[in-house]
Amino acid sequence: MADWDIRPATALDVEAVAELRAVVLRADLQRLGRYDEQRVRQRLRDAFAPAHTWVIEVGGAFAGCVSLRPAEDAHWLEHFYLAPHLQGSGIGTAVLRGLMEQCDREGVLARLNVLRDSPARRLYERHGFTLEAEDSVDVFMVREPDLAVRPK
Repeated sequence: MADWDIRPATALDVEAVAELRAVVLRADLQRLGRYDEQRVRQRLRDAFAPAHTWVIEVGGAFAGCVSLRPAEDAHWLEHFYLAPHLQGSGIGTAVLRGLMEQCDREGVLARLNVLRDSPARRLYERHGFTLEAEDSVDVFMVREPDLAVRPK
C-alpha cells in the first residue's frame, strides 16, 4: 500500500474533488447514459461540504476524498473517490474501515448510494453494507453499526 494520509478538506479543495469525481464516475455514468461533462462537476460543487469531508493524500499529493455527513437517522458516506491508479491498492479499504469504526463507536447506521453495476459496490458489501433499495440509476445501501465495539 502506498504511503497515504487523510486531512480535513477545505473550500479550496472543491475543484480538485469535482475533477476527480468526473474522472472516476465517467465510465459508469456513460454506461447508464447519464454522463454530462459539466453536470458531473457542478453536482459536486453544489453538494460540497468541507466540514464533513476529508482529502486523501498519497506522497503529499491529492489522491481522493470522502465525506461522512451526519443526518437524522444515519451518517451518509458520500463523495468517496480515489484516483484510478490507486484503486485496488488498499487505501480505499483502510479509509472505509476507519469511517465504519467511527460509526460503530457512535452506534449509528451508515448509508450510501452507488451507481448501478459499479464495481465499488463490492467494496461496500465487504464492509457490511446491504441493499436497501434501488432504481434505474442508483443502489441505496445501509450498514448497521457493530455494537460490540461501541464504548460502554
